[in-house]
Amino acid sequence: MGPQHPSTHGVLRLVLELEGETVTAARPVVGYLHTGIEKNLEYRTWTQGVTFVTRMDYLSNMSNETAYCLAVEKLLGITDQITERTSTIRVMFMELQRIASHLVWLATTGMELGAISMMLYGFREREYILDIFEETSGLRMNNGYIRPGGLAQDLPDSAVKKIRDFLAYLPKKLKEYEAMLSGQVIWQKRTQGVAVLDVTGCLSLGITGPVLRAAGLPWDLRKTMPYAGYENYEFDVPTATTADVWGRYLVRLAEIKESLKIVEQALDRLRPGPIWVEDKKIAWPAQLALGVDGLGNSLEHVAKIMGQSMESLIHHFKLVTEGFRVPPGQVYVAVEHPRGELGVHAVSDGGTHPYRVHYREPSFVNLQAIPAMAEGALLADVIAGGASLDPVMGGCDR
Repeated sequence: MGPQHPSTHGVLRLVLELEGETVTAARPVVGYLHTGIEKNLEYRTWTQGVTFVTRMDYLSNMSNETAYCLAVEKLLGITDQITERTSTIRVMFMELQRIASHLVWLATTGMELGAISMMLYGFREREYILDIFEETSGLRMNNGYIRPGGLAQDLPDSAVKKIRDFLAYLPKKLKEYEAMLSGQVIWQKRTQGVAVLDVTGCLSLGITGPVLRAAGLPWDLRKTMPYAGYENYEFDVPTATTADVWGRYLVRLAEIKESLKIVEQALDRLRPGPIWVEDKKIAWPAQLALGVDGLGNSLEHVAKIMGQSMESLIHHFKLVTEGFRVPPGQVYVAVEHPRGELGVHAVSDGGTHPYRVHYREPSFVNLQAIPAMAEGALLADVIAGGASLDPVMGGCDR
């Protein structure tokens, strides 16, 4: 089954053995989307690395970027120097990304189980979030917005307004989704008691995220091992006890609501201030005016660094082309990604390029659960079970 099957959430191949409609053996085969991103990082500066890692799990760019930047900042020893405004914007964008990711899960899973309208609605709402990202970073996906030491550019007032509008808009739509799906007999039959994986199974396989929480364990790194100031936010960790597709659906819906609460708190906490560390040997030039194309630097800024300050020009040139040096060492930093624990093991040999960066990617780890959930079940339930893991093959095959 696959790797071109429309219900495998990307180019995932499943080798199945069947007796009639019953699955007797299931083996996931990955690697069809392999990009070599982790190896490519070794040939780029630490800052350029953001452009690569954002493309791994392409439905969770902000989490990929933040985890990488937190690791680089830990190696640099500047974790405590990250400004409050930077951390607040990072949290806000990670939670908006979590909502967008869960909306894609709800949309695609709905389509795979026959609720085709859900596909249209989920992507419609996600567009609002991508508009916010575009307003801020110039890009809808693969943003490269979160950088070691700060952010590519500040959050504009126009984006703040769009976020507030979205916070008022989405809750009404969530009620519509629940009304459409939760009481629907077909949806219940396709999800309740299907692809069961209890806490013991999850822990044995290293499964994290909504799948683990749907089995009843409230493990969420934002609470258990806070980062980026999450300890200052009020939110709950939704759980279920059914350990099936239905429970994972309920947990993700509840997580969207909790993320909305966090985004609202982040907006209230947002204060004017710098978005970069003070060290100019690390801080990317971000006080830039946009050019007429909406992306490049304005002529005024170019004239200033070219005509008035040769030192600024030289520094800018060296920072962009050569990058900054990172002290030798290795760190592991983890964040709560929409699919579970996303960990970054970063190693520096003291140079301007990473010596090694390896991601502990939840899509890759969680796919191990497919045989445990599918074997002994019906072929149709392979679709529901696989979808409930929410794998993104760009992350799996990085």
